[in-house]
Amino acid sequence: MVAAHRGRASAAPDAICHDPWALRLAGPEGEALSLRWDAHSPSMVLWMALRTRYLDDCVTRALDRGVRQVVVLGAGLDTRAARLARDGVRFFEVDQPASQSDKRERLSRFDDYPMDAAAFVPCDFEQDDFVELLETAGLDRGAPACFVWEGVIYYLLEAAARSTLERLASEFDPRSLVVFDYLNTKMARSSPRLREEDRGMKGIIEELGEPMQFGIDDPTPLMAECGYRFLRTVSFDELALEYTGTYARERFFRFQAIALASTSEELSLW
Repeated sequence: MVAAHRGRASAAPDAICHDPWALRLAGPEGEALSLRWDAHSPSMVLWMALRTRYLDDCVTRALDRGVRQVVVLGAGLDTRAARLARDGVRFFEVDQPASQSDKRERLSRFDDYPMDAAAFVPCDFEQDDFVELLETAGLDRGAPACFVWEGVIYYLLEAAARSTLERLASEFDPRSLVVFDYLNTKMARSSPRLREEDRGMKGIIEELGEPMQFGIDDPTPLMAECGYRFLRTVSFDELALEYTGTYARERFFRFQAIALASTSEELSLW
């Protein structure tokens, strides 16, 4: 579904993001799910365009500043390793073995996708040590990396989210960056104050077996407790204003935002 929304956003006449493989990766099932979601939130295609573009821009800025390692945690059908490839830069995709196997099978059908764009790191996060697996795959923990954690944290229990953030802060080069999206507690916990449209979206997610579990209203205390010094957050409306030059109060997708953090990298120019 997410890949389908990203692909549909990429196919728009005034596209904000660009992913030439997303719709093919999503297939008919993904596209049907994305259209079903749109019945509850017509702003989803815009949000996916904004989220994709902003995360792409974060990675690009990190590479411009000399980072040569990019790690996509819970990669799903992400294609940044191919889209943002540069000489001398290594991409690592960490995901559940079954999901990664399915993705590789889908990609193998495409003549135009570089299968060697990323090092695939299969990882069962409940049993495996993702830090050790990344190091085994060739990640240099003594050099900075950019960690992209997209569309994952709100499906985790809070303890698991905290543990991952703490390890990213303490076990890698302090110049590293982590960028992730999060949603508010009202959406995560099914507050009685949720709009009917939001309830409809949650219903689809729960039906697919991935219930939302962890919400964040203010990431500052969380990130401080996990060891981060610098933090920047950006909202749906801020991204829409930046990338489209517009603000519209009637847009519905305001429960999600993006955070960029580091233990030592000052983010004033980000």
